[in-house]
Amino acid sequence: MQKLRKAVECQDGFKMSVQADGMKYCAPRDDSGPYICAEVGYPSQYDFHLQPFAEDASKPTETVYGYVPAHVIRLCIDSHGGMVSGELPPFSDDAWNGEVG
Repeated sequence: MQKLRKAVECQDGFKMSVQADGMKYCAPRDDSGPYICAEVGYPSQYDFHLQPFAEDASKPTETVYGYVPAHVIRLCIDSHGGMVSGELPPFSDDAWNGEVG
């Protein structure tokens, strides 16, 4: 298991945890990647892009989002003005560009 990555913060103040390792809801489920999807946790506000992956859709800021495709994470970040700080797991280029399911 890897150390937790710093939460992603976007230009508009939106924050979310994006994690991937052998113990998270990600693929591949290992400690090295590159990943095609990752676990997103506890965003600071509701996000349309993430909602289909919510473990508990009734509590969008108090839940985990499993197996979120890399390109969906990218769309979420872009919709909030881009990433200004934090860390992302290493995603494959194809997955980040939406070319992998």
